[in-house]
Amino acid sequence: MKKYEQIFKLLEQDILNEKYQMNDYLPSEHELVQAYKVSRDTIRKSLDLLQKAGLIQKMRGQGSKVIQQEQIDFPVSNLTSYQELVRQHGMNSKTNVIQLEKITVDKKLSSLTGFPEYRLMWRIIRQRVVDGIASVLDIDYLDKSFVPSISREIAEHSIYAYLEDELGLHISYAQKEITIDPATNRDKILMNIGNDHHVVSVKSKVYLADGQQFQFTDSRHKLEKFRFVDFSKRQK
Repeated sequence: MKKYEQIFKLLEQDILNEKYQMNDYLPSEHELVQAYKVSRDTIRKSLDLLQKAGLIQKMRGQGSKVIQQEQIDFPVSNLTSYQELVRQHGMNSKTNVIQLEKITVDKKLSSLTGFPEYRLMWRIIRQRVVDGIASVLDIDYLDKSFVPSISREIAEHSIYAYLEDELGLHISYAQKEITIDPATNRDKILMNIGNDHHVVSVKSKVYLADGQQFQFTDSRHKLEKFRFVDFSKRQK
C-alpha cells in the first residue's frame, strides 16, 4: 500500500471513530505534512481519496470539512420516486441530466429490460448529487409508445409527476432485483465511489395498472450512502 493510501486509511478511521466529527475541519495540509512526515503532494492525494469516499468536502480557503455520514433509508417495497424520497428525508440533492436520447431495443437490451426487440425507447441517464457528493446514477428506459415526448427539464425534476399529472398514466407496481455489481467505467466517472470496486444496483421493471410494462430502471448507488429497507408481513 502506498504512503498516501496508508494516510487515507488512518484519517478515514479517525473520521469513522469520530475523532473528527461532522462539520469539524481536519488539520491543515501543513500540519498533516508535519504529523506524518511526508510531502504536501502525498497529503493532497490522501485528502483527494477522502473526498472521493464522501468523508470530507474541500472548502476553498478554509480546509477540509468532515461532512455528514448518515445513511438514507431507501424503501425497497414502495414504488417511490427519487424526488419523493428527497422531500421525505429533506435531502440536499441536485439532479444532473447526463443523457437523454431515443434508442431502439436490441437483443442484449431486451434481455436486460424485458422490452421486445425493436421497441422505441427513451434512455435517460441522471446523476444524483447528495450533500455535494455524486451518490446515485439512475439509468431509465421509458417506452416511447406510452411517453411520446420528454424534455431534459422534466427529467431534471420529476418524471413520475409528468407521467401521472400530465400524461395521465396510472403507475401501479414494480418487480425489483437488488444486486452488488462491479463498478463500470461510467459509475467511476459519474459517481464519487472512491476506492470501491462495486455499487448497489436496484433494477426495476415498472408496470401500469393494466399490467403493461412501460419502464425499466437501473438505479446504481454508492455503497455506504443508502440503507435499503423493507416491510414484511407474515402470510398464513
